[in-house]
Amino acid sequence: MSDDIKISLPARIEAVLYLKGKPLSSDEISDILKESKSHIEESIFALIAGYSQRDTALEIKDKNGKYSLQLRQGLGELVQNLLPVDISGATLRTLATIALKKRILQSDLVELRGSGAYEHIKELLAINFIERKRQRDGRSFWLTLSEKFHRTFTVIPDIKETDPKKAA
Repeated sequence: MSDDIKISLPARIEAVLYLKGKPLSSDEISDILKESKSHIEESIFALIAGYSQRDTALEIKDKNGKYSLQLRQGLGELVQNLLPVDISGATLRTLATIALKKRILQSDLVELRGSGAYEHIKELLAINFIERKRQRDGRSFWLTLSEKFHRTFTVIPDIKETDPKKAA
């Protein structure tokens, strides 16, 4: 982590739980973040307490010693009704990861999201929300958001500046 950007341990745990999209033990989180298990557990309890004190759609759940970040009970149907397409929460998390990165190698995405990401990628390609191009010097693919994604979610894509002097 860069010295000029300090992100708290609870915030980093929250990011890991969001991106992994599956329950993780404190040992697994400890391995990912390279922090002691005791610091991880203290921060998880701080996250749980913080969520319980706020009126928020998300919560940290502890089931059999594994933690997950999820929607509060009763909000699943609302979210599904708001989505312009019928995709699972796991596929939506994979799409969100691609959107956050703007451009990511398929191999890096699978490392972040797990092997289930291959099915999510197939689904997202089938509905034209992402584009895939073979990496020039490697065996993986670059994944980026498609024009259809931007139209569907009314997100304005980055506009590339063109320098008229360089175009000549």
